[in-house]
Amino acid sequence: MIIRKTPRQIQQMKEAGRIVWHVHQELAKVIAPGITTRELDALAERLIRQAGGIPTFKGYHGYPGSICASVNEVVIHGIPGERALAEGDVIAIDLGVTYGGWVGDSAYTHPVGRVSPEAERLLEVTRNALEKAIARCYPGNRLGDVGHAVQSYVESQGFSVVRDFVGHGVGERMHEDPPVPNYGLPGTGVTLRPGMVLAIEPMVNAGTEEVRVLRDGWTVVTADGRYSAHFEHTVAITEDGPVILTKP
Repeated sequence: MIIRKTPRQIQQMKEAGRIVWHVHQELAKVIAPGITTRELDALAERLIRQAGGIPTFKGYHGYPGSICASVNEVVIHGIPGERALAEGDVIAIDLGVTYGGWVGDSAYTHPVGRVSPEAERLLEVTRNALEKAIARCYPGNRLGDVGHAVQSYVESQGFSVVRDFVGHGVGERMHEDPPVPNYGLPGTGVTLRPGMVLAIEPMVNAGTEEVRVLRDGWTVVTADGRYSAHFEHTVAITEDGPVILTKP
């Protein structure tokens, strides 16, 4: 069942999104060669709690971190640990905040120092894909229009879209209906209505779209070991079009 939010509830979700944005900005300042993913996780949790929020991810189905820290070939759900970032890495930071009972969820992929031209382009294409998806989030459009915007653009750039994992509705719970694929056919799928709030999150691989899950049950990696990128925003569908709740 798709739960549509009132304008007041969307405003409350925007407060959670404001904290998400702030934490992402602070993490971006310290991402550099030598820092560990555990240090990034500790900083994120401290900032979230200082702002009066709760790290949504921590303890979710037993997940141990406040963020997902996915480096290089890790697509999503990278568990923070002792791994130190190195020059040329890319790291996707995905984080959720619960504030006042409402969830904000977003992700950014960052270069670590100087990265290869291919990695730079992968990040740029994935970021652009998210923008193209959000631009389709008007009442009356369909989820197939949103997914097609991602898929058609990404594939035209020579990259691939992950199909095994998708975006989702978000609200009082982190995962709500409907699923939000990053692929699809125009004019198909659920019709977008005012009050729907979606976590739109292109996951784009430099090589094959195929992925596998490691033995820890969380970490998703590219099947061919090539880099992946992930960008995400929480987006409300309003009468006037999309409103990004995880960005000022």
